[in-house]
Amino acid sequence: MAFRQHQLPEESSKECESNPRYRAVFISDLHLGTPGCQAAALLEFLRHHTCDSLYLVGDIVDGWQLRRRWFWPQLHNDVVQKLLRQARKGCRIVFVPGNHDEFARAFEGHSFGGIQVVNEAVHTTADGRSLWVIHGDYFDGVIQCAKWLAYLGDNLYEFSLKLNRYFNSLRARAGLPYWSLSAYLKGKVKKALNYVTDFEEAVAAEALRRGHQGVVCGHIHRAEMREIGGVLYCNDGDWVESCTALVEHRDGRLELVHWHQHLAGGFTAPVGQGVSV
Repeated sequence: MAFRQHQLPEESSKECESNPRYRAVFISDLHLGTPGCQAAALLEFLRHHTCDSLYLVGDIVDGWQLRRRWFWPQLHNDVVQKLLRQARKGCRIVFVPGNHDEFARAFEGHSFGGIQVVNEAVHTTADGRSLWVIHGDYFDGVIQCAKWLAYLGDNLYEFSLKLNRYFNSLRARAGLPYWSLSAYLKGKVKKALNYVTDFEEAVAAEALRRGHQGVVCGHIHRAEMREIGGVLYCNDGDWVESCTALVEHRDGRLELVHWHQHLAGGFTAPVGQGVSV
């Protein structure tokens, strides 16, 4: 895949010094290559959240959609260049491919522009906790047993996002905040809730079986941090709708960052609604 060169403006040293530097940042489900990717918000987030280690937890590039229709605007180039620049400046970047960019799994063990490709990773927090880092699609029965159904669901999801973009453009004109149709449906449809719960419990159980104190994943586009069966389950959400990330502070404390709410006037997640632990 070829990328056109486009020089991003350098952040001023004063601006960089004013932003906190985290020990680690985890983001997933960017879906670069789709109209739904909120690349502008992602670039702003990356500019304000420098870190020692950055984990790209799958579905960074949406190969499924790109095979059907090529979509790659300059902003998506800018995201790639921003990541490469961070790697050049010494940030350790680890890419754990997901099902939408599964083509990258064939390159496990390779490094591209300083970005390491692995199929799973283990991150040890500053306070000694072992976190298993995976995308999570291996725990999705639809992906594993009926991939055609997953493709169908992906098309329906893209359609709902198109409706969502139109609906939210009207809301923006009326001065109303962003509202997610798919997140609303996930929260209301019983089968969707059961699917999410089953996924979370399966991932946490496997992390426990492997001897880890926690797990960081993506895949289901639902940011969450809670304890399940003695394991800290962390889902860093997505950059299609929720614009969320998981960050590790210098003391090992983990926190979910909701970037849309931060831009709207500052946001600190209370315990139980984006736990900080």
